[in-house]
Amino acid sequence: RRMTIRQAEQKDLFDISRIYERAREYMAATGNPTQWGKSFPPENLIKDDICQKYSYVVEADGGIHGVFAFISGTDPTYAHIEGAWMSDAPYGTIHRIASDGTVKGVFAAAIAFCKSRISHIRIDTHADNKTMRRAIEKARFKECGIIRVADGTPRIAYELIAEQDIR
Repeated sequence: RRMTIRQAEQKDLFDISRIYERAREYMAATGNPTQWGKSFPPENLIKDDICQKYSYVVEADGGIHGVFAFISGTDPTYAHIEGAWMSDAPYGTIHRIASDGTVKGVFAAAIAFCKSRISHIRIDTHADNKTMRRAIEKARFKECGIIRVADGTPRIAYELIAEQDIR
């Protein structure tokens, strides 16, 4: 199955909202009800991601099946870590990645897309998000420690560095 990734546009808002709704339902059903609760990410954040050109959609079979934000540059959330990052070289961060669950490979496609833009990537997830933790570890990210998101709750932080960039 061929997947394409493109910058999200305002016209994608309905599909993006539908995917996030499905992701929240899946998280709640699989023992992770608090990471995104009933309303994260809020519509204003989704719209801001689109306006800032951070938001990308994953398309397959003529429809949108995944969404993620990819932000290059320093992420203030990652300024303090209980643990240690592997590198302080410039990096990109993947946030708010979600799939509608109907096609396999959305996460792998998103990672490949981001790696094609920068070889140093960071991502984080909730300790209870076992599905995401498995996907992150399968993609060869290394667990680096704990970071805290805006509301102070902890997240497991991971880093991926291309072999040639490890110093």
